[in-house]
Amino acid sequence: MTQVQLVVFDMAGTTIKDDNEVQACFLTAAESTGLQAERDRITALMGWAKKQVFQTLWQEQIGANHPDYAANVERSYTQFKEVLEHHYRTQPVQPTEGCLDLFAWLNTQNIHIALNTGFYRAVTNIILNRLGWDQGLNENYIGSANSIIQASVTPSEIYHNEGRPAPYMIQKAMYHLGVKDPKTVIAIGDTPSDLEAGIQANCLLSLGVTNGTHTQNQLEQYPHHGLIGSLSELKEKMIRL
Repeated sequence: MTQVQLVVFDMAGTTIKDDNEVQACFLTAAESTGLQAERDRITALMGWAKKQVFQTLWQEQIGANHPDYAANVERSYTQFKEVLEHHYRTQPVQPTEGCLDLFAWLNTQNIHIALNTGFYRAVTNIILNRLGWDQGLNENYIGSANSIIQASVTPSEIYHNEGRPAPYMIQKAMYHLGVKDPKTVIAIGDTPSDLEAGIQANCLLSLGVTNGTHTQNQLEQYPHHGLIGSLSELKEKMIRL
């Protein structure tokens, strides 16, 4: 197995089960604030920092120079946060198929585990806490070899809240964990923006998982280093490197 030091995972749809619940939260917030948003358009923007999604959609609807643009973005985003946080506080939160077994194996191999996401920090913390994945993380959301995960990074910790497809969350996880060579890093997610972030970060592999928000047919249109059906397949893929 090629020396891999770090695997960076997306959250919703990759390590956290998502049966289009996040999309439903977007649509609820859009409808209640007068924003026109089609399901396919929302799906195409999954994986982005969530405020950026509303900025993009309102720009498409009325233009960024419209006098109501900024206020509309804030109103939709605020409504979305209320709906999303209520969902993750009250509904089941479960790991995806093969996730926990893979985490356990990576820990036995001394390979760091980092989570990144399009979620902002507050809702990310709700999810981590409900799963117990926040145990052992310090004030910078960095853990140790004894933690379930070793790092959590959100757009909230990135300058100007810039999330994917920029590579900065992957690079921040590398920095905090002392990983200098991106060719020792694997990135994996379920959206085109996950794939692009891994490519931009120059990772050894930027992989897509097809049991999340995007199908194999949807993901294979974008640059990537491989697609897998679930996280259950990643261990064997890594062993064969």
